[in-house]
Amino acid sequence: MTNNNELEKTLWAAADKLRSNMDAAEYKHVVLGLIFLKYISDAFNSLYQKLVENKGEYEGADPEDADEYLANNVFFVPETARWQYLQDRAKQPEIGKFLDDAMDAIERINPPLKGVLPKIYADPDLNKARLGELIDLIGTIGFQKDPSKSQDLLGRVYEYFLGQFADAEGKKGGQFYTPASIVKLLVEMIEPFNGRVYDGCCGSGGMFVQSEKFVVNHQGSIKDLSIYGQESNPTTLRLARMNLAIRGIDAQLELGDTFLNDRHPDLKADFVLANPPFNVSDWSGEQLRDDIRWTYGVPPEGNANYAWLQHFIYKLNPTGTAGIVLANGSMNSNTSGEGDIRKNMIEAGIVDCMVALPAQLFYNTMIPACLWFLARDRTNHKFRNRSNEILFIDARKLGTMVTRRNKAFTDEDIAQISDTYHAWRGEGSEYADLPGFCKAATLDEVRANNYVLMPGRYVGTEEAEDDGVPFEEKMATLTAQLSEQFAKGIELQERIRENLKGIGYDL
Repeated sequence: MTNNNELEKTLWAAADKLRSNMDAAEYKHVVLGLIFLKYISDAFNSLYQKLVENKGEYEGADPEDADEYLANNVFFVPETARWQYLQDRAKQPEIGKFLDDAMDAIERINPPLKGVLPKIYADPDLNKARLGELIDLIGTIGFQKDPSKSQDLLGRVYEYFLGQFADAEGKKGGQFYTPASIVKLLVEMIEPFNGRVYDGCCGSGGMFVQSEKFVVNHQGSIKDLSIYGQESNPTTLRLARMNLAIRGIDAQLELGDTFLNDRHPDLKADFVLANPPFNVSDWSGEQLRDDIRWTYGVPPEGNANYAWLQHFIYKLNPTGTAGIVLANGSMNSNTSGEGDIRKNMIEAGIVDCMVALPAQLFYNTMIPACLWFLARDRTNHKFRNRSNEILFIDARKLGTMVTRRNKAFTDEDIAQISDTYHAWRGEGSEYADLPGFCKAATLDEVRANNYVLMPGRYVGTEEAEDDGVPFEEKMATLTAQLSEQFAKGIELQERIRENLKGIGYDL
């Protein structure tokens, strides 16, 4: 199957059919663990064959020496964990135990994978006949047929499955997955070419994956990025570690509550990319009233939105920038002091750009969302001095339906939004306000709007094209149409009254 989209869809349809009654939240670990195992086994086999041939640079090498694989950035796979060994036993009732033992063996010999791989296959509730069918299905993915493209294929399949599982899980799915088009937009906006990238609620690691893709697509090196993340859910953190491991991305990902136990306390990042959970009420705010991070005001105990914003600002270095997804309410809320915090952030010159998003972009919520772009130095670092302005972009009309429930940004949408931001920052092309879409508002205009940051307040309405018809003529036509409709309404009422009279109702 040469078409990647068809491969992904076929694999999903088949895997979903095998799911039976298992909850998608559990099943995703079953499938993604097997996909990961197939990939590293194929990569191992590819190098193993070269070592067995014993030619050229591999002359004299031992194909069973783990160090040979480490030197080539390939995970060593013990014999009883290799895909063919397991697939040969896929129909045996003990296949679950074979898989768990395989995951254990791989972790023991590859320290970067310690605690990452799922060991859930021996679970008695997991249908072993269906598990065997799933192994045969995933065995059809050929990651070693074209080594130069195998990693990309794996990444595509993995990302597709993450998205599909988020959709299948509904509300809970969003806790580990941010739709790829939103992440891509964030990355295109803040352009993390090199430096330290941080996400304090990293989910399955999508922000980091897109950052790596951005660097590679712009002929850079992923080695120029240092990646730091934290996630409070241990199973989600394992997904993130697998997600990055299959792409060869080295990252310092830590487990823990970001507010109560910041695992990167001394980090000052060049870039922050994050999609924290919206409007969280149980964030332990009552224990953190005197926290050093609350530079612009103490966030309310009942909503973590402004705690997240201030945490991420605290994590930025003096020239750092951030792109953060939040609920729309964060742009205009005045409850429990949030309006004062927002005012203080604006007056301090931290808020750089606000983007209103269309509905239906997220798998997990119908709450309208927005993007906050923050910058610690807006005077004249890499870009022009924009300290007296905030850029507002209303992207609510963009996006295309990709399922009957969800939208996604197209590449053209992403380019339109990011190019507007870059032009406004002074990166080449010239910026101009576009009614209904974007507006560079002065701080005085924001003050006049009581520090509300909703783009719709500023961008105005889209200018209608002049069709050349005089205003008086348009009004005469409209008046005639309304009169005609009114007359038809009177006539309809009379007919209804006559019909009712005929059956004994006289109104």
